Amino acid sequence: MPKTILYARVSTTEQTIDHQKVQAETAGFKIDRVIADHGISGVNVPLADRPEGRRLHDILRGGDTLVVRWVDRLGRNYQDVTDTIRQFMREGVVIRTVINNMTFDGATTEPIQQAVRDALIGFMAATAQAQAEATKEAQRAGIAHAKAKEGKDGKTGRYLGRKPSFTRDAYQTVRDMITNGASTSETARATGLSRQAVLRIKADPAAAEAALATWGI
Repeated sequence: MPKTILYARVSTTEQTIDHQKVQAETAGFKIDRVIADHGISGVNVPLADRPEGRRLHDILRGGDTLVVRWVDRLGRNYQDVTDTIRQFMREGVVIRTVINNMTFDGATTEPIQQAVRDALIGFMAATAQAQAEATKEAQRAGIAHAKAKEGKDGKTGRYLGRKPSFTRDAYQTVRDMITNGASTSETARATGLSRQAVLRIKADPAAAEAALATWGI
């Protein structure tokens, strides 16, 4: 009997498996099983090299559905993500995303539809890598900003500014959803943040990332 498996990857202490599972169920997915990797970077470690990622390859069979919050859970390297999705499709696995409810499978044999599908896979994988690179740059900027500040936190003597009202996981979800065309209200509901918080992140993601880095979040 075909299974629906959620694959979750969390790389920081602020991210949780439960959060990704609740998001999937809220979006209407009936999850039979959750496979998760903890504390692993999607930039440096391909899916096939992760402990649970390897198990995912062993478990999935033709007709099964693989659910991920977004393609960045599979990885943040363009080549790795595109290769992974295409391999699963060749094996008859359907890949679906929670954000924007995208579906990728190998069912179509029509050349134009295949071309559109493959172009979309490539675009989403490239976006995942670009976001990862932008996040790293913003983290470096936030650390440099914190070091340059004189402050009053009682430990480093630096002024940290206002503490962010969002976690890094919520920040990344906002970035993903806004990038993929979600509305401010939809994003606020999905993350539990206020519209104002979503709008602040949307207006200046680098400043939001810098604030997270400054506070060590």
